Amino acid sequence: MNVKAAMNAISCIQKADSSTLTLMVRQIRFEAVGINSYEFVDPDGGELPPFTPGSHIDVHLGSGLVRQYSLCNPPSERHRYVVAVLKEEGGGRGGSRRLHETLHVQDRIKVSVPRNHFELAADGKYNVLIGGGIGITPLMAMAHALDDAGINFELHYCAKASEYAAFKEEMAALNKDGRVRYHFDGIDPAKHLNVAKLLSQYTQGTHVYYCGPSGFMAACAAAAEHWPSGTVHSEHFKPTEQPKHRPDDLGTAYVEIASTGQKFEIPSHKSLADALNELGIEVPTSCVSGLCGTCKVRYLKGEVDHHDYILSEDERASCLTTCVSRPKSGVLVLDL
Repeated sequence: MNVKAAMNAISCIQKADSSTLTLMVRQIRFEAVGINSYEFVDPDGGELPPFTPGSHIDVHLGSGLVRQYSLCNPPSERHRYVVAVLKEEGGGRGGSRRLHETLHVQDRIKVSVPRNHFELAADGKYNVLIGGGIGITPLMAMAHALDDAGINFELHYCAKASEYAAFKEEMAALNKDGRVRYHFDGIDPAKHLNVAKLLSQYTQGTHVYYCGPSGFMAACAAAAEHWPSGTVHSEHFKPTEQPKHRPDDLGTAYVEIASTGQKFEIPSHKSLADALNELGIEVPTSCVSGLCGTCKVRYLKGEVDHHDYILSEDERASCLTTCVSRPKSGVLVLDL
């Protein structure tokens, strides 16, 4: 194994940290049309585990419903976690509606410790942050961290109109020398942010970060295609298709458990995670969409058809998310 592969193997966590915290809802605040922010604190006033900009937490909403929300407050704050949630009336999977309709101030709620698949690069001398709709949330924590560190950035916030834009007071405080820029398009494609023009030229030391709905993500990815590897960072908050991957496409999968040598057939109608759990091999799941990394495991041998949104190409050489990815052919040896 070469050095790069060895480091990659070390960095691939077999199971996400399953630690949970029971926190109190201290405040619910209206931020914009359809968007509330929720402040979670320790009921006894203690400090919370630290987090880095771009982190998210799993919020347990009861009856087995778990959803991931990005932390949007300054990472320097140790007394609270703040998330902002858009209530999805027509689509979605019910998490945002339940949170908006059932969660109240002083309620207790279980959340995970923060995890991060959307890290700020340590070598960024200038940072371009682009948020579409509720995708602004992880970028808020980044903007706060960059501002506190005195690192240059510009923040572009795309929304339908002013009343749909959250965090106006915080944005005003961050808007030094015009570095916060709103783009209100009224759902008119002709008024969209010209992201191709914005990202047309790469300057050494610059990194770009973007998060938003699927069409927005595709436009940003295309606009930054020519940027050097490692300078473009993104996070999806929902799959681009529902479902993105159909197990029937690949037929029956074959899996071997490295620690025991056991071999199993994984039926085409079941995800790898579900099949393993039914066989008594515990693999925790959460989003079941390849978005959160809860079900990430390491594999030692085999070819994988990856359908996640979080693993880098380097990570995919030794890791997969079992909720959406399966073997392409042959036997997949899992490091379990």
